[in-house]
Amino acid sequence: MKNLLKSIFVSSFPLFALIILFRSITNHLFHLNIAGLFIASISIVLFFSLLFIKPVARTSRTLSLYSIPILLGFIFNLIQINYPSIYISSLLLLGWLIYLFWYSVFENREKNMLELGEKITDLDFQNILNKTVTLSDFTGDYKILLFYRGNWCPLCMAQIKEIVNEYKELEKRNADVLLISSQPHSFTKSLAKKHHVPFHFLVDVKNKVAKKLKIIHENGLPFGFQLFGYESDVVMPTLIITDKNNKIIFADLTDNYRVRPEPSTFLKIIDDNNQ
Repeated sequence: MKNLLKSIFVSSFPLFALIILFRSITNHLFHLNIAGLFIASISIVLFFSLLFIKPVARTSRTLSLYSIPILLGFIFNLIQINYPSIYISSLLLLGWLIYLFWYSVFENREKNMLELGEKITDLDFQNILNKTVTLSDFTGDYKILLFYRGNWCPLCMAQIKEIVNEYKELEKRNADVLLISSQPHSFTKSLAKKHHVPFHFLVDVKNKVAKKLKIIHENGLPFGFQLFGYESDVVMPTLIITDKNNKIIFADLTDNYRVRPEPSTFLKIIDDNNQ
């Protein structure tokens, strides 16, 4: 139920901010409280819009660049109290805090199955040709398994782009890169076509592997995205690096979907393991 509420929240909160932004712009009377609503709402709309217009692979936890003007907008409404502006301003601030410290966070992530030194038992995926492949089919000295939420996730797409830009460095280290999502094959094929690199674009059918590794995020898809063909259950962003024997040498199980490791981090992990 909590994840479903999160799904509804992340779809409705930006829409609410957009409505408030429109109303503050079309208000012909200038007041300090209207200015406060404008500053707070445009900050929220701008953040979510830029996620899709100019995706980034990671953000700070507190998003200070946006949090400060949102708080400032609330203060403006405290200085010149007007009803219902003070209520709306409070809702904008409260919604932003909920987004930062409730929606963005994964609580109690299960890490027992992904401890360093543990060997991953064989996992089954499907490639873009709908053919079943297993982890043992990849024979590189290292395997980088990136579990991403889907093409709809701008941070995931930005993270993948970062890794694509480092593909030559990964080739030098004889690393197999497995990009894994439970999204429909058509979306994965589209992503593979977009990035012309020797990576393995795989589908975790019905999240079988995600459930096995306990990285499943039930109802993690923003509400309404089902209309585009995505399933409601997705994966929590996870990065695993194994050696040739499939033993884990690095695992990032972020507790915040906006905080992810940079490619330089796992390149260093591989280099350190070679020493």
